[in-house]
Amino acid sequence: MSFMDEPIPGENLPILPGHTSFGRLERVLREGHFTITSEMAPPDSADPQEVFKQAALFDGVADAINATDGSGANCHMSSVGVCSLLTRKGYSMVMQISCRDKNRIAIQGDVLGASAMGVANMLCLTGDGVQAGDHPEAKPVFDLDSVTLLNTLKTMRDESRFLSGRKLDTPPHSFLGAAANPFAEPKEFRVDRLAKKIEAGAQFIQTQYCFDIPVFKEYIDRAGDKGLLDKVFILAGIGPMASARSATWIRDNVPGIHIPDWVIKRLDDAENPKQEGREICIELMQQLKEIQGVAGIHVMAYRQESAVRELVMKSGVLGDRTPWIPSTQE
Repeated sequence: MSFMDEPIPGENLPILPGHTSFGRLERVLREGHFTITSEMAPPDSADPQEVFKQAALFDGVADAINATDGSGANCHMSSVGVCSLLTRKGYSMVMQISCRDKNRIAIQGDVLGASAMGVANMLCLTGDGVQAGDHPEAKPVFDLDSVTLLNTLKTMRDESRFLSGRKLDTPPHSFLGAAANPFAEPKEFRVDRLAKKIEAGAQFIQTQYCFDIPVFKEYIDRAGDKGLLDKVFILAGIGPMASARSATWIRDNVPGIHIPDWVIKRLDDAENPKQEGREICIELMQQLKEIQGVAGIHVMAYRQESAVRELVMKSGVLGDRTPWIPSTQE
């Protein structure tokens, strides 16, 4: 048997009725399990072992792993490359797609290639401006934005055609996601923005960091009043802050991230701020699980990926369920 004849492991599952993908993430969400996704930063390296080592940090605690796509407009190994490596190891991957760096021709080609390699989940992002990253002289593209990107992938999947109208022989079987920021101003616009993304094709949402539970609950309630929670799975973003200083810097310099004063005070008063940040994260994870309409949590532990297992296990949000690990079979 040649390499091209070998089956793709892990994610190449039968597509169930009412599903659009062959992946585990969609299955777990549609079965009603409280779902955990996490995020890995691709390495500044061409060594696949670095990718495998980082992914192993999430074994048994994450249902799917996001591979970021030039996050912060900084250059790393490509999302499609990371997803290809890890899907063939059996991991459920979320391929992030940023509109900043590629036009519609390149994006559609990447989606077909990723789907052929077994990547079931696509997260559609507009992307940070190039001025934020390590190549500020780069020429931004932004041929599409997150909403038109969602519509593009939905068209490819459901109508078996490119945006040009040319027919696809085999469409990608994708579970489509988008990001949301319930805390950005004007807050009244956030639910309307969510509705536009759902209409364009979003099936799951990963939100910005949720430190302000009352504000987030209001967002969920407004989404429920508009009937949106029956149309999309919302994964609340959460992650540990390492210190009061870093939390203050993030609050002051990263648009849309709201960190309440009480979080910064607890970090500032703590003898071990990093551990206190993790304890805060665990408490918030437990509170988020209790909010009706929240389907799961997206853990963003930048430079603290090794803490994700501790956060998930101590929070107890998985109950007695264990997500897939490489030694298990479907």
